[in-house]
Amino acid sequence: MADRPRASRAGHNPSLADVAALAGVSRGTVSNVLNHPGIVAPSTLERVQNAIATLGYVRNDAARALAAGKSKSIGFVSTNIENSLFVDMIHGAQSGSRDANMTILIGNSADDLAQQNAYLDLFDEARVAGVLLAPMEDPTDGIKRMRSHGRQLVLLNYRPHDHDCCVVLVDNEQVGYLAARHLIDRGCTRLVYLASHENWQPVHYRRLGVRRAVAESGGTVTLQEVDKEQLDFANGAEYAAQFLLEPTATRADGVVAVTDELANGFMDGVVRGGLSVPRDVAIVGCENNRAAPRGPVSLTTVEMNGEAMGLAATSLLIEEISVPADEHEHRVVMLEPVLVPRASTFGTYLGADSSP
Repeated sequence: MADRPRASRAGHNPSLADVAALAGVSRGTVSNVLNHPGIVAPSTLERVQNAIATLGYVRNDAARALAAGKSKSIGFVSTNIENSLFVDMIHGAQSGSRDANMTILIGNSADDLAQQNAYLDLFDEARVAGVLLAPMEDPTDGIKRMRSHGRQLVLLNYRPHDHDCCVVLVDNEQVGYLAARHLIDRGCTRLVYLASHENWQPVHYRRLGVRRAVAESGGTVTLQEVDKEQLDFANGAEYAAQFLLEPTATRADGVVAVTDELANGFMDGVVRGGLSVPRDVAIVGCENNRAAPRGPVSLTTVEMNGEAMGLAATSLLIEEISVPADEHEHRVVMLEPVLVPRASTFGTYLGADSSP
């Protein structure tokens, strides 16, 4: 007499046939329980479900997608999930995929191009229906590879140079412009643009926006551009130490930091050094990270609409997946950034002028 299937153990992945044998039904009946439970008799349904629980059976969606030629999963490769901007993108993508009865698989490249390509390959092998990609560096090779395998792909917060795909952007040049323009309107005349990684497209375009706002001043506003190693809190604090050594009469009275983390690090350093924000130096960040209001002074920043980006990108991807290639037209969706004013540019702190 043949041995009956046993509960799952390390190294053993029970099959659909194992479930059928334990429940005493056909493999077709098990398939119906998994995919069309409404047509299965209640007593049979319960027997099969008990067998699934006993064995620890988990169906192989990748194999099902390969057999059916389609998948209900979308891959999302984010550049850095420690930045809440990208977390917001993921939330938006989850909302959009849920409405379409699809699931999101998430990979965090941690600002590493090799890791980004590894996740693209992983999602390709998993036969996902399509991929959402929020890169910092040029993703051309990865995109071409995915497309050559018939995988659809939508970019977030990055405009491609030489390949055709749907894109959802925030106007990063306008992000920098709004930040610098706000400081100039507040009366600042000596600005610093604090950044890093000029080869990252959002950083580059925000710099152009800052320069445009300064150029509009007709020579009444100066701009110093300071580039650090990274876009994090520690590098902001490091610049603060340098800033504190500069002569009071000539050092900047307004700083645009390309990320909120960089801005908060700089703010923490200058406040610890005895300066008042915004009386001695006004500070604006970019992205409206969740950390923005939590520094020693709540940070004025520019909202990037991450959740709206994720939702719009998912909508474009599902549309592309759902229609024949010759009926789909690639589109660029551009979202406008919004300044979020807080105390770091016009609050009361250590006697700073609170007038708007």
